[in-house]
Amino acid sequence: MNTEKQLYTVSIYTENNIGLLNRISAIFQRRHINIESLNTSPSEIEGVSRFTIVVYMDEVGIKKIIGQIDKQVEVIKAFYHTEEETIYQVSGLFKIKSDLLFEERQIQNIIKESNARIVTVNKVFFVLEKSGKREELKDLYEKLAVFGIMQYTRSGRIAVTKDEMKISKMLQAFNNN
Repeated sequence: MNTEKQLYTVSIYTENNIGLLNRISAIFQRRHINIESLNTSPSEIEGVSRFTIVVYMDEVGIKKIIGQIDKQVEVIKAFYHTEEETIYQVSGLFKIKSDLLFEERQIQNIIKESNARIVTVNKVFFVLEKSGKREELKDLYEKLAVFGIMQYTRSGRIAVTKDEMKISKMLQAFNNN
């Protein structure tokens, strides 16, 4: 087994029950594992939620965590993926003074080159949205910081697997019960 630390994406499918987030995060907390990002969302099946948790740890540890989640939390399925097995994105919102959009040609070029999109514009500010890898958002942040960013926020990772997962069939079977 690999004892080298790397980023893992943990996917947990569960029924929508109160308190699950606390129980799941407590498992990581007890083992002193820092959660890099955590997202919850509805899954493709009505009444089933998906937790996406990104952690930096070794393979032995991630297998233990998955085992604990399966034993201690009522889950439909919990599993993990390596970086190579997932397609993931983060999203960021950048709030910048409106006058810069019209007065600084360089800002327009940065927006175009980064494939960001303008979400809203008013007299005081405009908001850009950019989805991509964390490094892409960091690069855009550094380019825009020169002009002044009024506010910035970034989401955690959302991910899907590259391979055809059997989870869809499992969730469908759950939905038919």
